[in-house]
Amino acid sequence: MSVVRSKICGITRVEDALLAAEAGADAIGLVFYAKSPRAVDIRRAREIVEALPPFVTVVGLFVDASRCEIEDTLDAVALDVLQFHGDEEPADCARFHRPWFKALRVAPGCDIGAAASRYATAGASALLLDTYIAGVPGGTGARFDWSLIPDNLPKPLILAGGLTCDNVADAIAQVHPYAVDVSGGVELSKGIKSAEKVRAFIQRVRSVM
Repeated sequence: MSVVRSKICGITRVEDALLAAEAGADAIGLVFYAKSPRAVDIRRAREIVEALPPFVTVVGLFVDASRCEIEDTLDAVALDVLQFHGDEEPADCARFHRPWFKALRVAPGCDIGAAASRYATAGASALLLDTYIAGVPGGTGARFDWSLIPDNLPKPLILAGGLTCDNVADAIAQVHPYAVDVSGGVELSKGIKSAEKVRAFIQRVRSVM
């Protein structure tokens, strides 16, 4: 089995970013969506990024943000990858000259394969599959039915939605994703990470390699 990468999303504090890096996370996620309890502003995002050691990928998460808002963020914060978690069209995601991936929320009856193809054609580096809950763009802490994931997605799969240290090994064994993405599953409270849970999560990911 190939190496599965791990991303710790919803980082709001420097100490949690350093914790994720020390534990071996491949990437951290910064949420630029004001309605999220895990949102960070530009000042905090810069503090977090500047404190990170090298070789940790910084992902900026946006939800239906304007082009101006994203460009202003990119001018101020050294983001490596963009994550689009709203209703963005493929062309909206592809215009910023950064690697990017699109989050697709999975519900019974959704044609994930067709949606994945649209974003893959536009240049997505990967596709993230998360749980669909009406009116909530992500960070729900709920998992979806992994059997709904179509075979042969056109881009690498990032699995999210309700992952914890208790189920991530099973998720990897069943789904074989390129990467796993966790936020609420490693928290003490919204936006505050648990050192014990972060370390256990990454250890479980590595245990199934």
